[in-house]
Amino acid sequence: MIFPMPELTPALPEIFLLGALSVILILDLMVDDPKRFLTFMLTQAALAVCAVITILTSSSSVVHTFDNMYVADMMTAVLKVGVYVCVAVLLIYSRSYIVSRGLCKGEFYTLSLFAVLGMMVMISAGSFLTLYLGLELMSLSLYAMVALQRDSHVATEAAMKYFVLGALASGLLLYGMSMLYGATGSLDIGKVLDAIKSGQANPNVLVFGIVFVVAGLGFKLGAVPFHMWVPDVYHGAPTAVTLFIGSAPKLAAFAFVLRLLSGGLQPMLHDWSQMLAILAVLSMAIGNITAIAQANIKRMLAYSTISHMGFLLLGILSGNVNGYSSAMFYVLVYALMTLGGFGMIMLMSREGFEADKLDDFRGLNARSPWHAFIMLLLMFSMAGIPPTVGFYAKFSVLQAALNSGHLGLVIAAVLFSLIGAFYYLRIVKLMYFDAPVDNEPIAGGQDARILLGINGLAVLVLGILPQSLMALCARSIQSSLLGF
Repeated sequence: MIFPMPELTPALPEIFLLGALSVILILDLMVDDPKRFLTFMLTQAALAVCAVITILTSSSSVVHTFDNMYVADMMTAVLKVGVYVCVAVLLIYSRSYIVSRGLCKGEFYTLSLFAVLGMMVMISAGSFLTLYLGLELMSLSLYAMVALQRDSHVATEAAMKYFVLGALASGLLLYGMSMLYGATGSLDIGKVLDAIKSGQANPNVLVFGIVFVVAGLGFKLGAVPFHMWVPDVYHGAPTAVTLFIGSAPKLAAFAFVLRLLSGGLQPMLHDWSQMLAILAVLSMAIGNITAIAQANIKRMLAYSTISHMGFLLLGILSGNVNGYSSAMFYVLVYALMTLGGFGMIMLMSREGFEADKLDDFRGLNARSPWHAFIMLLLMFSMAGIPPTVGFYAKFSVLQAALNSGHLGLVIAAVLFSLIGAFYYLRIVKLMYFDAPVDNEPIAGGQDARILLGINGLAVLVLGILPQSLMALCARSIQSSLLGF
């Protein structure tokens, strides 16, 4: 048999990153610096080169290669660049944090890049097989990163919970994909779509497969009732790893959901949108209500994440280009807000002290008015208060859901959003109206301080001028859907 050589140009970012990873793994063995400056710089350089290659090889048209297992389009380029930026920024935020806690090892950086490689494969997947391979590569890397702090029983417990529940969710997802394969006779997402459209798929097996797939996706997103791992992992993992889990993987998870549901299962919209509606309402309800009772800010932001995933699902269940582009805009904005929120926690932390309690933010304005203002912008954006970009993200998702006829879901989302505003504004109250309990100067590198200021101001600037990012998301979704 003659196997034709696939077109390698669309996959150049993945090929380069794998080669760069091999080089970094070898060079790190020769590094004695406890701060791992060389490994840090090589990791950042690898991400920068990947971004350049992705931009230079991107196209508005859809390209399939590796026997349709790999897809390259405008959406993949935007989401991949978003992943690179997220990881590069969080590595800068976390540098001082991991050095002071003895976590600055080559494993931290190489596992980060392996996770990025998994996300890239997920984003460009055109087959169930590629989707699952990317998901497992990312997940296994994250499990190991959570367990890096081996002397911490809290981190070890969080890693075990994450691994066990993650394996269960992967089993559900794999079983659902196998049922979809049995119903349609193909692992290719495009062929699955054609089989469903032509009526060749077994409808009973198909519905059961969708149930298992949605359950697996719900776990990866942290949606209720598959959310039990989120608060424990966010709380138990080192803050640098928590930030990693809470930011870039959400972009890959969005692409995963879109490839599966809108790419392969769009004709079954009525079935999976009802399931997503239940997950969305439960996530917004339990996430916002439970967050009010939290005294630990990492657990509070964990429940906040659950509620945000509910809003994300609102856009996806709309089932049209407007809803998908609104959901993409929302997940990009969410990653930006998460970077700033956890970046502030790490900036206020120091050796032997974790600034993970709400009381640690008391009187922050008296200690540092600038950082208090940045945190105010981030909290306002998470609460959806104008003119921050979080308001437009929620507004666009609600508008898409309303235009799709989901009036009840929109009303529920607005009510739960009002409830959620309480715990965000509580932090603002603590910063500006309470006396400080800690007068220690805020530590952190100059690069992290500058970047955090840019991060906070970006939330405000994008809130005032959101049109360009919204238009980019709309064009990306339209480009992606042309491939199916």
